[in-house]
Amino acid sequence: MTDYNHLSELELQAVIEQAEKALKDKLTNKRKEVLAQIKELAASINVAVEFHELADKPQESKSARVGVKVPVKYRHPQQPELTWTGRGIMPKWLQSLLDQGRDKSEFEV
Repeated sequence: MTDYNHLSELELQAVIEQAEKALKDKLTNKRKEVLAQIKELAASINVAVEFHELADKPQESKSARVGVKVPVKYRHPQQPELTWTGRGIMPKWLQSLLDQGRDKSEFEV
């Protein structure tokens, strides 16, 4: 095993990049082998298996909620362009109305 304490920052970065590439290659090859085994087993019982075209590429995890619009829950009574979804910090217009003794349910959409 290499003594990493004697390597410079650039050398360590190069080792990390090489290791990441080697790992990616191994995972890709393993995936191809497993898919081939699945196809072979399926063919042995006369079942056709089709993999989605993205099945050969590792998926990057992405949030399913990215870009999801949240419906408006509260609207200012005199200025309808002022709205709030109920998420995050309460807007100043709603806070000032509540400070005046009004009930939040009055502004629900």
